[in-house]
Amino acid sequence: MQDEAEPPVRADERRVGFTLRELEVLRALVETGKATTAAQRLGLSQPAVSRSLAQLEAELGRTLFAREKGRLVPTREALAVNEELGTIFAALARIADRSATKRRSLTGTLRLAAPPTIAHRFLPSRIAQFTKDNPELEVVFDVLSSDALATSVAEATHDLALTDNSPSHDGVRTELLLATQAVCAVPSRHRLADWEVIRPEDLEGEPFISLTRRHSARAAMDRLFERAGVRRRIVIETATSVSAAEFVREGMGVAILNPFPIAHQLVRGIEVKPFEPAIPYRTSFLLPASKPASPTTLAFMEATRASLP
Repeated sequence: MQDEAEPPVRADERRVGFTLRELEVLRALVETGKATTAAQRLGLSQPAVSRSLAQLEAELGRTLFAREKGRLVPTREALAVNEELGTIFAALARIADRSATKRRSLTGTLRLAAPPTIAHRFLPSRIAQFTKDNPELEVVFDVLSSDALATSVAEATHDLALTDNSPSHDGVRTELLLATQAVCAVPSRHRLADWEVIRPEDLEGEPFISLTRRHSARAAMDRLFERAGVRRRIVIETATSVSAAEFVREGMGVAILNPFPIAHQLVRGIEVKPFEPAIPYRTSFLLPASKPASPTTLAFMEATRASLP
């Protein structure tokens, strides 16, 4: 066993504090009573153990072990220090265990669901990366209408769903992923294309592309225009923000949309303007209220959050 290479220390250099390795040596010596045994436990040479002990004693200004018949007997000071170190090393062990758990590939099955826009425009790359990181994991991914998600999660048919609807169901609990505000999408050559902000009164009589009534935001939007006394001319109702954006691109009218997750697609042929008053959107994870989330579910949620810009 080779001694650890250490740079020489000049006599005029003053060391500040002590190292984790020296504290590990102290604990090993308290538990074994022999420098040779402590060295084997720590993967060090016996001289390295003796040197670490000498440096620690010099730093603390006290003798930590008495030499008696070939054994190192801890003094009261050594025992007191070792007792204080118990909680520190326990915490380090928990951190190391969590890190090891993260490194281990997850197994089993993860059942996910999302409405079409999130399912097609946001989740595929995240699911692909998660399965690459966990090759032994099977993922079942379903595309469901927003109103079916809550029931499916409540019944534990799916472990996790992601939606920008706001379900009112006792069987699910929500955890926020992202908060956004609605934008107004208009064709590039539209009269409103150069306006900085769009308000309800600006859309009086405008051809309007609306999401279907099953969307939770639809009712809030209808109430907003009713309070403003503005009549829109709805030319088409559509089920997804993606299709609504395409109808805007084709010049059929304007639309008020959640920019997540299609903001990067609202470029060619479309101008996106802030809309006031603000219409908030909350994109959230849905989980069964009847049971705690599994480690796999929590790991996917963490990975999804980490993937956001």
